[in-house]
Amino acid sequence: MVLRLFRTTSTRPLTTALIATGALVATLAGSPPATARPASAPPDAPQSAVPAAQPFVEDNVLFQQKTDGYACFRIPAIVRAANGTVLAFAEGRVADCGDDGDIDLVLRRSSDGGKTWGPLQVVSEGNGTTHGNPVPIVDQSTGRIVVVSTHNGSAPCPNGCDRDPYVQTSDDNGATWTPARELTDAKLPSWNFWYATGPMHGIQLQRGNHAGRMIVGANFETYDGVGKHIYGTHLLYSDDSGQTWHIGATTSRDDGTVIAQEVTVVELTDGRIYALARERGTDRGSRAEAISSDGGATFDAPFKTLPALVMPDVQGSLLRFSARDDGDRRNRILFSAPAHAAAREVMTVRSSYNEARTWGTWQQGKVFWWGPTAYSDLVRLEGDEAGLLYEAGVATPYETIRYARFNEAYLSTPNGTPPGIPGPPAPGPRTTDASPGHTPAYVRGGAIVAPGKFGNGIALDGVDDRVEVPFDRSIDVGADDFTMMAWIRYGAITGTHSILWAYRTGSGTTPQVWLRAEPGSQRIRALMAVDRFNVTVQSSSAYNDDQWHHVVLQRVGGSLRLLVDGVEVGSAVAPPGSVTAGKEFGVQGIHVGQRVDGVNRFHGTLDDVRVYRRALSPAELTQIRLTNKPIREQLGLHLPFESIH
Repeated sequence: MVLRLFRTTSTRPLTTALIATGALVATLAGSPPATARPASAPPDAPQSAVPAAQPFVEDNVLFQQKTDGYACFRIPAIVRAANGTVLAFAEGRVADCGDDGDIDLVLRRSSDGGKTWGPLQVVSEGNGTTHGNPVPIVDQSTGRIVVVSTHNGSAPCPNGCDRDPYVQTSDDNGATWTPARELTDAKLPSWNFWYATGPMHGIQLQRGNHAGRMIVGANFETYDGVGKHIYGTHLLYSDDSGQTWHIGATTSRDDGTVIAQEVTVVELTDGRIYALARERGTDRGSRAEAISSDGGATFDAPFKTLPALVMPDVQGSLLRFSARDDGDRRNRILFSAPAHAAAREVMTVRSSYNEARTWGTWQQGKVFWWGPTAYSDLVRLEGDEAGLLYEAGVATPYETIRYARFNEAYLSTPNGTPPGIPGPPAPGPRTTDASPGHTPAYVRGGAIVAPGKFGNGIALDGVDDRVEVPFDRSIDVGADDFTMMAWIRYGAITGTHSILWAYRTGSGTTPQVWLRAEPGSQRIRALMAVDRFNVTVQSSSAYNDDQWHHVVLQRVGGSLRLLVDGVEVGSAVAPPGSVTAGKEFGVQGIHVGQRVDGVNRFHGTLDDVRVYRRALSPAELTQIRLTNKPIREQLGLHLPFESIH
């Protein structure tokens, strides 16, 4: 579930992707092909193991938005019953993809490892309320399947509300379920502002003094309406096949350093519990980990962050794939999550061969989906196979929930080149980049030279005219301060007119920077997105009077500033982080006069577009505005538009 902090089925015909002898024979239906650069094994991976079978994968749509009476399906969780039946859970969201409202807990089952699936079942009906955050567990001694979930009322919950844990069980491999029963002992009264179980499968301990104990990860938030919010993470445990539950290991932070939520757990070969959480405090793009050495009763120490495990602000899931002897190099734990540093993209399964002490990079892992993707869960199947249940789409991650069945050998196949990396630009007319980098700038459409503020400018018709500058390190401002500017002259009274659009477009978490005129809203507006944050600034006028105006956007000293004609017209706190994070998966450079995906085209004249990899001083900005001074220190792009050739 998208967490509250920033609160944000008949299926399609199945398509099979088979990997044989290391080559992709058929691509996944509707997916950007899962083929990054050749993967190398982590340094601690087994060096002599020979795959038992040829690489194999099947990847199918299991839940499709706008089917079976649901607008959206989210929050996948998956387990394998004692008789081999695979149970795929999700939230069936009736009205939309929002995290509250009328939401049912739903299920589809497969008796053949996920080759075919039965119809959708409703496990717990919301009837206007929210039933979700499923955490299924299988009792290996009795075959009973237990699902712990979270319910909240019908009132909207965008800024916190009281939520409670519930439990249901099935003794017939998921065919029927008991009514949901509230777990009053699994939540403290003070946990009043937020509560969430999982979401992903839980575990049953197999080793040590607590073998047979069920473990569920959960998190809470406390707020008294006056002081600070207190965020906490805890484990729930049951020693009687899920009938009663107890609050176990608990850690909380109210100082804002580590906020660990959406906890996934795995049992280590020495019997300890390893907990890996979504970290929402200070380390952008990382996870947080903790250990319990007493069967989930306490954490050995508070959660600590893992900056090296790079991924966006999103849930992820652990799975024990193999466990032999303590210290055996064939032991393997899998971790599924998007691999992009900031955006919810590139679903990848990574591995640890040393009991979660270190994790492979995304290049050493296996990419299952290059495009938008979010939550996921993993299940162990028969033989050398496992399954991945994950959210994926073309425009957003929430269009489908897919199921991929694969064998261990498939995890070692090369990923290929990310499809988001653009190829060479199409040939065409250019205009000169007067910066030291001399980056090519391609003039598209019928754009022509016209009188500018200083000498010539470029006239854009708002239909197909624009200038495209391919990505180059000279225009990569990264996490540094920057200055972007342009002279604009236009008279439009409607529409949105991009002045500069840099790097990417997409959801608010996709790294990007843009500056555009919005005359219908009487403003010029800019946005900068980094990691999980985005910030906007805007003017109170559209400046659409057919006169020349100098527009400047700066990140400087922790602020994002918008200036027009030398006057600051908007500012906001700018969070740290790179506006080109994840560029290894593809970035579009800088487009002048349009959004990078080809819309919001500018109708008017532009002149003297510049991009600096630093914040210019007020004196320098004045010199440029009044005299067009050619300041070259850390100048990444300068388009004077004196000619098109």
